[in-house]
Amino acid sequence: MQHNWPRRHYADGPFGQVHFQETGEGPALLMFHQAPMTSGQFDNVYAPLAARGYRAIGIDMPGFGMSDPTPDTPTVTDYAQVIPAVLGALGIERAALLGHHTGALAATEGALLFPDRIAALIVNGPLLVSAADRQNFLDNLHQWELGYHAREHAGHMAELFDIRNNLASGTIPHARLSDYVVQALIGRGAFWYGHNAAYMYDQEPQLAQVKQPTLILSNTGDMIFDHAQRASELFPHFGFAALEGGGVDIVDQQPEAWADEVAKFLRGAGWQ
Repeated sequence: MQHNWPRRHYADGPFGQVHFQETGEGPALLMFHQAPMTSGQFDNVYAPLAARGYRAIGIDMPGFGMSDPTPDTPTVTDYAQVIPAVLGALGIERAALLGHHTGALAATEGALLFPDRIAALIVNGPLLVSAADRQNFLDNLHQWELGYHAREHAGHMAELFDIRNNLASGTIPHARLSDYVVQALIGRGAFWYGHNAAYMYDQEPQLAQVKQPTLILSNTGDMIFDHAQRASELFPHFGFAALEGGGVDIVDQQPEAWADEVAKFLRGAGWQ
């Protein structure tokens, strides 16, 4: 049986090789994944986006998946720096840009860094970090990630599996949960890099500078749904869409509905 997998590519980026995959024809949509994942996060929405007339391009951010890491502890700005390399490798002048969670921060930064290359922006899960949020991260999740290490009988992998299963409330098949674990561990960057970059980034003032048509996209079951609501209140000129239910794995839980919202916004923004 032949599968219609996205086509895999590499580009020479500012920190080494950048891995990305793409499928479909039409206006280009670049996508940045959450941490710690890869462009494989979008496995179940590549085909739906292509069916809606878009060329869907998922990028492994530096240090994740098969992309080379930055030489030092990465920032959100570092993640965004790979955009011109990917566009250049595909001969694309302009694209829309979408990011989920940590990827949403990188997408925000990418829209500011490369305004002539980015036609529209979708922020799927903004993270408006307060001083208290940042300190809570440093005291808790950051400490756990710093101490995360390989254990006998792959206990560390079982731990990640259980965490993701709990986050998904049992809605994701075991095979896909296993894939999440592989995606989280395959990167060449340190395990803690992604969330550290996210919580050190101040997204609110950056969003205030975005000039492109922008959609705040979320779902009511997302653990940071309240951040999306606040972003919509702060920036009422942005579009806002929220799917019902789901969690951090919304692209797997509701791929068709998610793709519908993405395509609806892009068409309304004239990116079609």
